[in-house]
Amino acid sequence: MYKAQVNGIDIAYTIDGPRNPARPWLVFAHSLACDHSMWDEQAVSFATEFNVLSYDVRGHGASSAPAGEYTLEPLADDLRGLLDALGIGRCHFVGLSLGGMIGQMAALRFATLTLADTSGRYPPEMKPAWAQRIGAVRAELGMQAVVAATLERWFTAPYRARGGGWLLHIGGLIRKTPVNGYVGCIHAISRLNLTTRLANIGCPVLVVVGAEDQGTPPSMAEEIAQAIDGAKLIVIPGAAHLSNVEQPERFDAALREFLARHAGT
Repeated sequence: MYKAQVNGIDIAYTIDGPRNPARPWLVFAHSLACDHSMWDEQAVSFATEFNVLSYDVRGHGASSAPAGEYTLEPLADDLRGLLDALGIGRCHFVGLSLGGMIGQMAALRFATLTLADTSGRYPPEMKPAWAQRIGAVRAELGMQAVVAATLERWFTAPYRARGGGWLLHIGGLIRKTPVNGYVGCIHAISRLNLTTRLANIGCPVLVVVGAEDQGTPPSMAEEIAQAIDGAKLIVIPGAAHLSNVEQPERFDAALREFLARHAGT
C-alpha cells in the first residue's frame, strides 16, 4: 500500500501491473464498508493491459477517517487529487455503489466510466433506513452490528450458503470499517441526487447491475442508463450488490468488451 496526501488527509492506494506510461490507466473505486481489496480479482485480470489503480475511499481501509458528515463533493475531490498526485490525466474509471456515485460526480476526467450496482439518487423514504444503520454502528457492537444484514443484502442466498473465502473477506472488511468513515459516507449517500448531472456525462458509459441487487436494483441502473446518451446496460444474473465478487467472470467479460470498444477514447 502507498499513501498520498490529498485534501489534508491520507488516501491509500495500490498499483498493479508494470507502471508503463504507454499503457492506459484503469481506476477502481469500492463500495461503502469495503476497501480496494474488493477489486483484487479484477486488478489481477486487467493488469496485463492497464496500469491498475485501486484506492481506499476516505473513511475506509488505510485512508484517513475524519469525523463528521461527508458529502460527495470532497469524496470526488479526493479522487481528483489522487489522480493529480500520481500524474494521471485521463483514465478508465470503474466504481461500484459508493464508488459509482463518486464516479458520477467526477466524470469529466474519464476516458470511459463504468457504473456498477449504484444509483444516481435515493428517495426520501430511505432516510429512516440510513438513520437506523448509523444508530446501530454507534451502539456497543459497532460495525459488527451491521455485518450479517449487509452480507444478506450484498449476496444472493445460494452464494451465502456456499460460504467461502470471499464471503469471509467482505465480512471482515465491513467489520473493520471505521465507524467515522461509515457514518460520514452514509450522510453523503443519503443526500444523493445526481440525476441532473447524468445528461452532461460525455464519455462512453457502461452500467452494470446484479439482477438480484436489493440496495441498488436494476430499476436504478435503468434510470442511469436512460439518462446518459449512448450508455450500455448489462444485468448480471446470479448476482446481488457486489456483482464483481459474486460473478467475476461475467463482470470481467462485460468490462473487457466495453473497454476494448473504447480503447482509443
